[in-house]
Amino acid sequence: MKRSFVVAAIALTFTPAIQAQTESSACALESVDRDELASWREADFANQQTDAAVVDFASCLGAPDPFLRDRIGYEGLTAALRSGSISEDTRRYLIATLSQNLQISDAGGFLAPFSALALSELARTDRVEAFLTPDERANLARNTATYITGVSDYRAFSDTEGWRHGVAHGADIAMQLALNEQTDEASLRLLRDSISTQITARSGHAFTHDEPRRLARPILFMAARGAFEEAEWAAWFASLTNPAPLNNWGQAYSSETDLARLHNLKAFARVLFINASLSEDENFNPIATGAVSMLTTLP
Repeated sequence: MKRSFVVAAIALTFTPAIQAQTESSACALESVDRDELASWREADFANQQTDAAVVDFASCLGAPDPFLRDRIGYEGLTAALRSGSISEDTRRYLIATLSQNLQISDAGGFLAPFSALALSELARTDRVEAFLTPDERANLARNTATYITGVSDYRAFSDTEGWRHGVAHGADIAMQLALNEQTDEASLRLLRDSISTQITARSGHAFTHDEPRRLARPILFMAARGAFEEAEWAAWFASLTNPAPLNNWGQAYSSETDLARLHNLKAFARVLFINASLSEDENFNPIATGAVSMLTTLP
C-alpha cells in the first residue's frame, strides 16, 4: 500500500539565519541486516520502488555510515525515482522535507549535502515529466540558490567517512533546473548568481574535487537554452573578475585566501571556455567570450 502525505510544506522557503544544530534523523533501515540491504542493491532495488521504500531511503541520507547513506539511501532513492513509480504526492513530500534538511547542520555534516543530491534527482523527475507548478518550481530554485550561496563546509571525500560535497551537490540541483525548459528566467538568474557567489567566495578553500566543473554545468545549460542577452552575460563575467576587497589581483599573491579564490575562478573559467569553444551552437559564444576575458584578466 502506498503512503499518502500532506504536502503543505512545499510552499515554504527558508533562511540561513534559522539554521539548527541537530543530529540527523535515524535511518529507517539501520536495523535491516546488511547482507539483505546489499542484496537489494545488487538487484538494483527492483523490489523497493515504492512510495514507502523511497521515504525510508530518504531517512538514511544523513546517516554517518557511508554504506547506509550513499549505497543504500541515495542509490535506493535514485533507483525508485528513476523507475517512474513514485507518486507525485510522495515526490512533493520529499521535496518539502529535503528542502528543510538543507538548513540543518548535523554533527557529521552529511544531511544537507545528501539532501541536495537527492533533490537533484527529484528535480530531474520534474524535468522528465513536469508535475510541479510554476510556483513550486520557483520555490525549489530559491531554496537551491540559498543553499549554494550558504555552503561553507567544503569537505568532499574521506576514505573513512565517504562523501559530503555540498557545493557540487547543490550545483547538481541547479543543473537539473537549468535543463528544465519550464524553469523561468528569474529562477535561472537566482541560480546563476548563487554560483557566482560560491565561485568568488573568499573562503580560503581551493576546490580540488571537481567543484568548478560541477558549478559550470548549470551555466552551460542556461547558455544552451539561450538564457540572457549577450550584454547580461558580459556584465556577469566582468563581476567575477572584480578583485575587491583587493585593489588588484596582483595582491592575491600575498594572501592565502585570495590565492585560493584566484585558483577557483581560473579553474571555473577554463571549464567554461573549453566546453563553450568546442560547441558550434551560437548560444555558447557569450560564454566562450566571457571565459576568455576572465582568463586574460586574471593573473
